[in-house]
Amino acid sequence: MEKKKNKIRNGSRVFDVFNYVFLGAVSCLCLLPIINVLAISFSSSAKASAGLVGLIPLDFNIESYKYALTKPQFLDSFFISVKRVILGLIVNMSCTILTAYPLSKNSKELTGRNIYAWFMFITMVFSGGMIPQFMVVKQTGIMNSIWALVLPGAVPVFNVIILMNFFRQIPKEIYESAVVDGAGHGVIVCKLFLPLSKPALATITLFTVVGHWNEWFNGMIYMTDPSNYPLQTYLQSIIVVRDTSILATASKETLEMLSTVSDRTLKSAQIFIAAAPILAVYPFVQKYFMKGLTLGSVKG
Repeated sequence: MEKKKNKIRNGSRVFDVFNYVFLGAVSCLCLLPIINVLAISFSSSAKASAGLVGLIPLDFNIESYKYALTKPQFLDSFFISVKRVILGLIVNMSCTILTAYPLSKNSKELTGRNIYAWFMFITMVFSGGMIPQFMVVKQTGIMNSIWALVLPGAVPVFNVIILMNFFRQIPKEIYESAVVDGAGHGVIVCKLFLPLSKPALATITLFTVVGHWNEWFNGMIYMTDPSNYPLQTYLQSIIVVRDTSILATASKETLEMLSTVSDRTLKSAQIFIAAAPILAVYPFVQKYFMKGLTLGSVKG
């Protein structure tokens, strides 16, 4: 019996070691493209254009970052994305909390609760389509404005489901004691439910920030003026179409800088600058991420 237990323990250890090695290798493979982009952004124009850069910068320089951070359109697009994330986070979180709280009640506490819940769920499976959504945005008069990037997705149903299920796991006795003490729904949400739901709130905050920051398609179809492009739409446009318009009006100093900057190093620098805010935010919410995602997961 003892030998059998030892065999099971040894087998479990071998399996754990294999898992750690395998998952570590997969993680490294996921990091390689990011490291390559970073290396290209810090390399010289000649080395990058020749395709010689791997994971280590060659002829290290920061001219691509200097040039990228002086491009007016890049900076304008960057601040448009920042504004979009801030407004989108406020609108999405407000709508998510105000929708999830009543849906977390049972049918006796909220008449028609199941109808509302199924109505929300159906929108995740079936949508009106891109053309009807475009017509709605156009008819409401928000085309070519920041609100066209925020309002169409004001109520993210997936986030509502996560928060709703998290609210439903909060002990009912806490809610009942607050009601007995005379607390209204606003006080109950702000002083009880939200402080107890930090993991779920951190999770949907991360989803919201990443979603708004990385989304580019809405900017392409709702913005008729390229100067109103958010950052990811701007990056998509310059990566697909080579930007040579700067050469026609460039000053002597700009042309000298461009001699040390290639189209590839400049794009890599801009891509990494665009990814840096998300890479900086994620570590602060990562500890809540898995807990919030599992505790607020969809249940039958």
